[in-house]
Amino acid sequence: MDLSLRHIRHSYDDVEVLRDINLEITQGQIVCIIGPSGCGKSTLLRIIGGLERPDAGEVLQLGEPPADCLNPLTYIFQDFALLPWRTVEGNVSLALEDHRLGAAETAAIIEDVLARTKLSDFRAAYPRQLSGGMKQRVAIARALSVRPAVLLMDEPLSALDSQTRELLMDDLIDLWEKENYTAAYVTHNLAEAVRLGHKIVVLSRRPGEIREIVEIDMPLSARRADNPELEAIQAQLWQLMRDEALAADRELVDV
Repeated sequence: MDLSLRHIRHSYDDVEVLRDINLEITQGQIVCIIGPSGCGKSTLLRIIGGLERPDAGEVLQLGEPPADCLNPLTYIFQDFALLPWRTVEGNVSLALEDHRLGAAETAAIIEDVLARTKLSDFRAAYPRQLSGGMKQRVAIARALSVRPAVLLMDEPLSALDSQTRELLMDDLIDLWEKENYTAAYVTHNLAEAVRLGHKIVVLSRRPGEIREIVEIDMPLSARRADNPELEAIQAQLWQLMRDEALAADRELVDV
């Protein structure tokens, strides 16, 4: 299933946040959305996911989701959003409880996603017993359990330390190599964007408009942090953003 964003505009009271956003998210692609603080990245993701209605424009779902899809669009949040009184298995099963599934099918789905996210040995653990990286793996497993057509990721690694972030990026790449999932991925981290994005959408400062779309034609498995080509793309992205990021920072401080 592809997503097509057509002429998206949005404001909060008198503040225009997004202006005339046109974007295609193609099946099997990770599309990273970057831009200065306050440019509307998370607002755009909420609009894509149907949590917010744009003032103008539309988000079209083109084609059919997978036959076994329970939720076409599924979020992975920055703060993990786990229930502390539920185990790993219980947090994953939460996403399945509104669907009419039998006990055997539910158990099979949970077993599968725990294995895919390397959590099988931690199924009985509680969130308080887990590291930040493990908590985010639980959030990923919960999202995968509903077999989404598109994953919507809002700064999913920003709460983690740098070493854990690297490990989780490796996990996301490994998962994509096996499953070719589709994702819209909001981040402020340019290193994440060049490691994970097939397409990187650069938004201007508020009101957010698409300033440039950078496509990276390199296998995800070949993208290492010290790759000179990726370093050059990251420098290019920073040059696109630098002045506007500085202006946006001053603007937010003034507010």
